[in-house]
Amino acid sequence: MVSLVVVAVFLLQGALFQPPQAAAFKILPADQSLTHEQITRAAFLRKMAEVCRDAATSQGKDFTLPINSKLTATTVQRACSNAYSSLLKLSSFNLAIVQTSLSNAAVDRKQFSTAHHFDDEDFKNGRDLITKGVAAVKVSIKKGNYLSARTSLGIVSHTLQDFYSHSNWVELGSNAPFSTLIKPELPLDNLASPNTKTCQSCIGEDCSNNILPEIIQQKKLTSGYFHLVFPFKPSGKCSHGGAFDRTSSTEPTGGINKDDISSEHGFLHQRAADMAINATMELLEDIRLATGDQAFLRLMGLSQTSVLAFVIDTTGSLSNYITEAKRVSFSIIDSRRGTSEEPSEYILVKFNDQGFGLVIRTGDADKFKEQINSLSVSDSLNPGMCLSGLLLTLTRAPPSSNIFVFTDASAKDTELKSSVGAMIESTKSKVTFLLINSISTRSQQNVSLSRSLSQSEIQLYRDLTQVSDGQTIDITNTTSSQATAVITDLITADLVTVLQATRNPPKAENFSFVLDPTLSNVTVYINGDSPVFTLYSPTGVSQSGSVTDGPLGSILTVGNLKRVKLNSASQTGEWKISINSTSSYNLRVTGQSSVDVLFYFVEIVQGGHGDSWGQSFTRPFIGRNATFYVSVTGRDSVTVTEVLLVEASGSDFVNGTVKAVGATDFLVNIDRIPEWAFVVQLKGLLNDSSSVSRFQRQSPTQHKGSRITVMAQSQNITQPGVPLSLNFTVATNTTGGTYTIRALNDQGFSVSFPSSLILETGGSAQGSVTLTAPSDTESGTDVKLTIEAEAPGSTDLNYVTLQLTVSTANAIFSGCYSLSVCLSFLFFIVCHFVCL
Repeated sequence: MVSLVVVAVFLLQGALFQPPQAAAFKILPADQSLTHEQITRAAFLRKMAEVCRDAATSQGKDFTLPINSKLTATTVQRACSNAYSSLLKLSSFNLAIVQTSLSNAAVDRKQFSTAHHFDDEDFKNGRDLITKGVAAVKVSIKKGNYLSARTSLGIVSHTLQDFYSHSNWVELGSNAPFSTLIKPELPLDNLASPNTKTCQSCIGEDCSNNILPEIIQQKKLTSGYFHLVFPFKPSGKCSHGGAFDRTSSTEPTGGINKDDISSEHGFLHQRAADMAINATMELLEDIRLATGDQAFLRLMGLSQTSVLAFVIDTTGSLSNYITEAKRVSFSIIDSRRGTSEEPSEYILVKFNDQGFGLVIRTGDADKFKEQINSLSVSDSLNPGMCLSGLLLTLTRAPPSSNIFVFTDASAKDTELKSSVGAMIESTKSKVTFLLINSISTRSQQNVSLSRSLSQSEIQLYRDLTQVSDGQTIDITNTTSSQATAVITDLITADLVTVLQATRNPPKAENFSFVLDPTLSNVTVYINGDSPVFTLYSPTGVSQSGSVTDGPLGSILTVGNLKRVKLNSASQTGEWKISINSTSSYNLRVTGQSSVDVLFYFVEIVQGGHGDSWGQSFTRPFIGRNATFYVSVTGRDSVTVTEVLLVEASGSDFVNGTVKAVGATDFLVNIDRIPEWAFVVQLKGLLNDSSSVSRFQRQSPTQHKGSRITVMAQSQNITQPGVPLSLNFTVATNTTGGTYTIRALNDQGFSVSFPSSLILETGGSAQGSVTLTAPSDTESGTDVKLTIEAEAPGSTDLNYVTLQLTVSTANAIFSGCYSLSVCLSFLFFIVCHFVCL
């Protein structure tokens, strides 16, 4: 038997150490070839323009926007806003495109799946992948899980687009998409049989006529064979082609892919790309007809889909506490009712000193208020399971939710702090703690919250809100109305983060930030016990923090939070603020703008189907290089001049190298991931037709690296009522000992896993997670499974997140979570102690 070491080295040599040659529509623009992202974006823009044109026509309105290759997100959003008589969100439209494109690009990491790329004439399994994926999209939309729907849509669209590049559909003279691919009820006819010869060798580098004439005449459908390692293929069959395809050197030589203009059939690249755009539009239309225009608009990000979640403490004998919690929560709900920012769903989770849950979900604001109104408190004065309730909410709520935690006491389960922070980072949700201190029944006087909770207990809440771009707000009887005003600001639509900084321990410091012309309702928040600050405008005008209403803005104080609302006039330019404090503090500058920045860490692997990439669902490794994807929304063209990883609690930073991969999209390479928590800061220029202005944005969520590696095997598909076991490996190059293991999923499915694994220093250990979907789970339901590993003493934590689909059919493809993980796992076995 060939040793595992030999296999690992061979795979690594064959898959990683070869010059890159694209073998799918490219992910990075080059040679005027169209990429998967460009194809997906073009389909999104044209389909949305068609939907809005139909809406305008039905209302008797004019729709003059030409639907062609020159469409931009800005022009489509403007035309759609006119068609629907409301301002549809440009930033969320761009977000939907980016989320779909990222999951699209990640499919190229499945190098060994013939079905995902229509290689090896695997048409039946490829079609099954598409039809089951479309079913998953529709189920996710039905359940309001639009991020899951976009993830599934990206995967489906990649496979669909690859059909036109990897098969001979275009060479057969076809002028329309192959609709059978999205319709499982139609037969797959006229496929080349396994014994049918389909190609002849290319003449030198000329492959223009390598498909056999009889295949063209008989309209037989075929695709190229591909393998990274072995040169074998059935006799007489076409190869995919390219330097990574080992079969292309076997007779008949060459290939038939049309992935870019330099491919063997690159002369047909544009036709294949145009066909892929039309096919993706046909797919989108199928989804639209099945779900309706309103749900389709939400899928495309052009309609409000925010979620509002409350986590409420029901421990305590003070009836005034729960009364005040209800009043504040009702105020938050009512502030958005009947507006364009009304949440699409409400979530309630309660906790006490004995337990937490259940998760209550509804789209009806009145029913939600009834659920809150029915809450009552216990007689216990013990700390509650606050972080357990919050962790459950983060797991079950959609990403980017607004979560408010109501409590008047410390947390009982502080050991979950690292896990909650990791889940906030993963989901990018905003968490705000409302620390309610009502009239004490013991003393019948107002008691300061800072005296009812210790500084360390309050700091735990502050630390978590700083990770999430939220706030920790003290609420008393006398400050309730002011607190409500601050809360309303926090859930305003189109909020962007301009600057975020924490100083713990405290440090006197001067901060600067740039405000651009697109910003409005700019607000400066300073959260700390006794900060002294002065604000300076670009023109040199200053205002002390002790001046409630001054030349630069109005200051509102709520407990330990000061909110500075800048005056609307003369905001553009570079501002400064000096802060001095004897205790820790947090500074945050926000505003409303259509220009926002999306940040995603990505994996890039050179392999047979091009430089594959996709969003990384784990923390990057400290001390190693990393890449993240940046997309600027709200403009059709921007210039990025600087991207930094800035220390969240200090002034250190790591500079990134920026490479444009589109008019508003960039890849940023980082030489090393720092040990400290960080935020991503971007500076650049907004290019308008009449002027150029500086702008600055920061990631609202803090990030951290890790020295723990969590690798998991995913089968992608699980069946209702059938336990699915997933193997995972935890490795570290530092601390040995007992590592805490957690497994969470967003559907509340039954899950079992080892509570801990023992690792030696610099070693690894394996475990298994078993997930069971209930037998009545609807086919097409998506489930997100997160596996965490936490070092002894909570000194470090990492996680990996897997996306699975519940299906009544067997899995089509199983294997490692990604090619990079597969190869990394093999490489880990071979040289773990050297590499780490």
